[in-house]
Amino acid sequence: MKFLKVLAILFFAVGIFNKCKNNKEDSVKTEVLTDEAFQTKLQEQLILVEDGDTIEIPEGKYSFTKTLSLEGKKNITIKGAGIDKTILSFINQTEGAEGINITNCDGITIELFTVQDAKGDNIKLKDCNNVIIRNMNSTWTTGADSTNGSYGYYPVLCKNVLVENCEVSYCSDAGVYVGQSTNVIVRNCYAHHNVAGIEIENCINSDVYDNLAENNAGGILIFDLPKLFQANGRNARIFNNKCLNNNFKNFAKPGAIVGSIPSGTGMIIMATDSADIYNNIFQDNKTVGVSIVSYHITGKPVNDSAYGAYSYAISVHDNQFSRKAVLIPDLKNDLGKLLLATAKSPVDIIYDGASDKSVRGKNGSLPEDKRICIRNNGDIKFMNLNAWKAEGIVDLVKYYDMDITKFDCEIQGILGNNTPTK
Repeated sequence: MKFLKVLAILFFAVGIFNKCKNNKEDSVKTEVLTDEAFQTKLQEQLILVEDGDTIEIPEGKYSFTKTLSLEGKKNITIKGAGIDKTILSFINQTEGAEGINITNCDGITIELFTVQDAKGDNIKLKDCNNVIIRNMNSTWTTGADSTNGSYGYYPVLCKNVLVENCEVSYCSDAGVYVGQSTNVIVRNCYAHHNVAGIEIENCINSDVYDNLAENNAGGILIFDLPKLFQANGRNARIFNNKCLNNNFKNFAKPGAIVGSIPSGTGMIIMATDSADIYNNIFQDNKTVGVSIVSYHITGKPVNDSAYGAYSYAISVHDNQFSRKAVLIPDLKNDLGKLLLATAKSPVDIIYDGASDKSVRGKNGSLPEDKRICIRNNGDIKFMNLNAWKAEGIVDLVKYYDMDITKFDCEIQGILGNNTPTK
C-alpha cells in the first residue's frame, strides 16, 4: 500500500510537471507567434542587419499590418523554413502598399517562404543589383479579384535578376513581373490564375525558360511601354516554356494595360526589339497562341518621342502549337471578335503587320534586320493584319491575309548563341 501511495504521488507530480512544461511551451509558442511583436522584431532585424548576414524567419503563419522594408544593405539573405512552413500574411494590412519592400540593395536573396495578400505588391525590389528570388510562393487567398495586388514578384530598375522555382497566383496584373531591368532570368516558375503569368517589361537581355504558365488570361508577356525610365526593351529569349490553357478570366484593375489582353492568350510580344521565341509548347489557348503586335493595338496614345512603338527583329521558330477544335476566341475582347469574324476560329500566330513608315518598303516589307520571321512551327493557323494599311482598328478586317510564306526567314545572330545568360 505504501508503495502504491508513493507511486501515485510520483504520477501526480509527473503530471503536474508535464502540464507546467506544456503550459510553458504553449506560452513560449504564443509569444513567438504574437503577430505584432513578431512584426516589430522582424522589422528591427531588417533595419539592424549587417552586410553579409542572414535573417531566418521561423516556421509559422504570421499576420502583419505594415510593410516590411529593407534598404541600402549588401549581401543579405532572407530565408524561411519552407514555402509551406513559413507564411507571411498581409490580409489585415493597414499601412503601406507592399508586403516586402526592398530598395537600393546589392546582393539580395529571398527564399523558402510564402507571402500572401499584400494591399499592393507582395514582394517589390527597386534599384537593386544581384537579386535572387527562389523557392517562393506568392498569392492572394481571396481568389480572382480586381482589388488584389498587381504583382507577386516585382523587381524594377534592377540589374542581374534571377527568379527561379517560384509559384505565383491571383495577381491582378502579372505574377512574375520584371520591369526596366538589365540581365534578367526567369526560370522553372509556375504562374497560374493571374491576369498575366510572366511579364518582362522594358528590360534589356532577358531569358525566360523552363516555366509553366497555365490558367492565366495571358501566359507570357514581353512588353515595351512608353514614358518609363528605361526605354526600348530588347534582347529577349523565350524558350522551353509551356503555355497551357491560358483561358482564365481577365480580372485586371480598370484602366490597366493588361486589361486589354484577351482571355485565351499564350504569349504576347508587344513593341519589343530582338526577341527569339523557340522550343515552347502552346496548347489549348482559346484565342491565340502568339501575338506579335505594336503598342498601337492598345488604342492608347504614345506621347513619348523616344519610344519605339513597333515590334522588330522577332523570330518565332521550332515551337509546338495545338488546340481543341471546339475552343472559341474571347468574344469580350475586340481581337477575339476580329478572329471569329475573319479566321472563324482561334489562330496560332497573329502579327499585326504594323511598322513605322520611315523603315518599311513597298507592301509593308521591312529591312532584313527588322523582319518578323516565323518558321518550323508545324501546320499552324497564321494571320497578318497588315495594320500598316489601316487607318484604325476597325479597318483591320479589310486588309488581313493568312499567307505565312513571306515570313519564312531567319535573322542571323539575333541574340547570339541561344544559351542562358547565367
